[in-house]
Amino acid sequence: MEPDITIARNSNILPIKDLAGSMGIPLDKVHQYGDHIAKLELSLLDELNSRKKGKMVLVSGVNPTRFGEGKTVVTIGLGMALARLGERSVITLREPSLGPVFGIKGGAAGGGYSQALPMEAINLHFTGDMHAVGAAHNLLASMTDNQVYHNKFKRLNELELDPGSVTWPRVLDINDASLRNILVGADESAGKSGYPRRTRFDITAASEVMAILALSSDMDDLHRRFDSIIIGAGKNGAPITAGMLKASGAMTVLLKDALMPNLIQSMENSPVLMHCGPFANIAHGNSSILADKMALSLGDFVVTEAGFGADCGMEKFMNIKCRIGRIRPACVVIVATARALRMHGEYTLKEQGVDVNSVDAVRSGCMNLHRHVRNGAGFGVPVIVAVNRFEDDPDEELEIIRDSALGSGAFAAEICNAHRDGGKGAEDLGNAVIRASMEETEFKFSYPDDMSLQDKIITIACDIYGALGVDFSPTAIEKLSLYEEWGFSGYPVCMAKTPLSLSHDPKLLNSPRDFILPVRDVRLSAGAGFVVPLCGDIMTMPGLPSRPAGENVDLDGKGNIIGLF
Repeated sequence: MEPDITIARNSNILPIKDLAGSMGIPLDKVHQYGDHIAKLELSLLDELNSRKKGKMVLVSGVNPTRFGEGKTVVTIGLGMALARLGERSVITLREPSLGPVFGIKGGAAGGGYSQALPMEAINLHFTGDMHAVGAAHNLLASMTDNQVYHNKFKRLNELELDPGSVTWPRVLDINDASLRNILVGADESAGKSGYPRRTRFDITAASEVMAILALSSDMDDLHRRFDSIIIGAGKNGAPITAGMLKASGAMTVLLKDALMPNLIQSMENSPVLMHCGPFANIAHGNSSILADKMALSLGDFVVTEAGFGADCGMEKFMNIKCRIGRIRPACVVIVATARALRMHGEYTLKEQGVDVNSVDAVRSGCMNLHRHVRNGAGFGVPVIVAVNRFEDDPDEELEIIRDSALGSGAFAAEICNAHRDGGKGAEDLGNAVIRASMEETEFKFSYPDDMSLQDKIITIACDIYGALGVDFSPTAIEKLSLYEEWGFSGYPVCMAKTPLSLSHDPKLLNSPRDFILPVRDVRLSAGAGFVVPLCGDIMTMPGLPSRPAGENVDLDGKGNIIGLF
């Protein structure tokens, strides 16, 4: 008989002020959003500075199926397991986007007995951070088009903004493929012809404003980064910024509360700081630096999750977040499932014309796991493999994955039953993390700051993805040259590509070795502090599947939300 998760979820939850008090957080630093959610004042960091800092554990994964492989389940389960083992643990997670919630994946705060609470609020509007990001982003879009309008009709555009150079899009926190290419400025209602131009909507999680929020160290840094956002160029070719539009002050005001990390809890009352939600395939895919720094002063261990596979979220954590936030992980956990590796292995066996069976497929699919283990170790930290168990997984396949992981150089490999057993089901994994965190490490980036932007892209493509090389489009080459001319050659690169494959092609599975990575375009996120190469057919506004998860969401006769998880 299936356990009643709803009863367990609702009976265990603590008042948020009690949880904060148990962590040694002064209650005057806690801003409650109801009984079970709070924001923590940024001034808390000053009070925590003298505390001993904990150790950071990064959780990533193999290239997943479209439904995800339970990385959040493992992250929460590991945090709860460490608490059961006598360690003060804090979990840091990204905030869910409504796009995936109502798209394919549904709810995004764990599952089974390894969840963050309160699930309904987290997956819907939470504390309004996502909406604040969208408002700030779209305010800048409006003020940009206002410059275009006044330039044409009133000749008051002191900046001489070139309308054809505007790159700042609009955003929406819903998957909507119809907004990928739109026309704005065509309104003739005021008796004027308008100034129509092509632009687009991105999903809010892909906004540079979201990336800036996640990478800012304080309010002044947030304002400075907003000042630096480039929205287009003047007629002389020089960049035009949000600061020059005098938009950055209002944007900062809109996000003054959103900059504060959100405190919630797991089903076993482990503290969770859930803050910011940049996508890992088109943004940098990690929760906020502020949440991590608070957590490192509040716990012995901080367990944080990087989005999608290790080629996306982990690589960006190491090369972008660790650079900007001066954070170093003690170890990396790679989440693998029999389901995902079976999918990768089936692809390889079919390509080879070999009859496919489940055991051989899993064995073949471990090549994908090997690549991620090797990549993690390449950053100079121990790598642990967590085999996330599904109820119908055969023991033989799980043992194949464990043995293969150890054979590829993993520090340890443990089966995780957090979905079924909560923290207890992740204790073996927790013990492995404690052992790994005692290892001497020598952290290193994939590339130095002074390497050219093209060479940084080639390094990630070849060393992380396994590509033979990179095919830059003429547009990409032109933009990379322009960004270096503008002085941004020292920036890291934030690769935008499919999360389903190590390559740019979602159909090219396992560990491909004979592909050339196409970079068709490049975008500059000057405020966030990175350059974004667009690889293959990656879209910055996802679409909905033929049967979106939103079809199943409703209220029952008692007003309870159903179908969200």
